[in-house]
Amino acid sequence: MTLSDYANEWLNQRTDLAERTTELYRHVLDKHLLPVLGTSTLAGLTPTKIRSWHTNIANDHPATASKAYRLLSSMMRTAVVDGIISTSPCKVVGAGTDHAAERPVATVDEVESLTRAMPEHLRIVVPLATWCQLRRGEILGLRRMDVDLKHGVIHIVQSRTFGMDGKPILKPPKTSAGRRTISVPRPVLKALTRHLEVFTAPEAESLVVIGRGGSALTRDALQGSWERARLAIHRPDLRLHDMRHTGLTLAAATGATTVELMHRAGHASAPAALRYQHATRDRDQRLSEALGAMIPDTDN
Repeated sequence: MTLSDYANEWLNQRTDLAERTTELYRHVLDKHLLPVLGTSTLAGLTPTKIRSWHTNIANDHPATASKAYRLLSSMMRTAVVDGIISTSPCKVVGAGTDHAAERPVATVDEVESLTRAMPEHLRIVVPLATWCQLRRGEILGLRRMDVDLKHGVIHIVQSRTFGMDGKPILKPPKTSAGRRTISVPRPVLKALTRHLEVFTAPEAESLVVIGRGGSALTRDALQGSWERARLAIHRPDLRLHDMRHTGLTLAAATGATTVELMHRAGHASAPAALRYQHATRDRDQRLSEALGAMIPDTDN
C-alpha cells in the first residue's frame, strides 16, 4: 500500500476530527507530504527518506515541516496498530517540535493606539483580545447572550472560525478548559457596553462583533482592518493573536499564578501557560535591581 492510498483512507476514517482540522490535514497532505512521499509504499518509507524530506521543508519553513512530520508520525503509529508495518519509520529526533521565535508584545500605549486605529465597529476586538485574552475565534463567536454586563463577565461557549474557502464554522471549545467564564476589566466592560448599544443587534443570539452596516464579518474584512491598524502605528510585526499574548504576559507580570493564567487563557495544560511566566521573572529582576539600589555600597 502506498502512503497516498493509506493517508486518504486514514483521513476518511477520522470522523472524530473537527471540520477545520480535517481541512488543515488535507492541505498538509496535498501540499507537503504526498507530492514527495505519496508514491512510496509504507514498507518503503525509511528514516533516511523521511529525514531528507523533512530537512528540505525545514530549511525554508520549519513550522510547516514540524506540522507535516507530526501528521505523518500520527499516521505511521496507526499503521503499526493496523499491522501494516512493524515499526514507525518516523525516527527523526526533534522533527515534530516547533521552535518558533518568541512572539512580540505590544506596549499599553500601543494597545490603545491599535484600538483607535481600527474601524469603530471593530475597535472592541483589540481590548477583548488583549485584556480578556480571547482568541480570535472566541471573539467572533461571542453573542449578546454570552455577555453578562450586570456581573461583568463573559461566558466562552463557542468560537467562530473560517474554513479555507472562507466559510464560517461555529463550534464549541475543543476542551473543557476552553469553556470558561472570565471577568472583564472595568474599562473594557464600559467599552463593551457601548459597543453592544451601538453595533450589536438586540436579539440574544446576535453576534457581538459584526461587519460594516450589520453584515456578517468575514475573515478578509477583519484581517484587512487589522493590517491597516498595525501599519498605522508602525508595528507591522504584530498579529492579532499577539494581543492575546500581550495580555497574558501582562497578567503574568501582575503576579498571576500558572493556574490563574490557565483559566484566563482557556489552557488545558500548564506548559501552555508557563510560556508567559517569563514576565514574572522579568519583574523579579527589576525588583532585585530596585532592592539592590537600597543596599549601601560597602566597597567605598
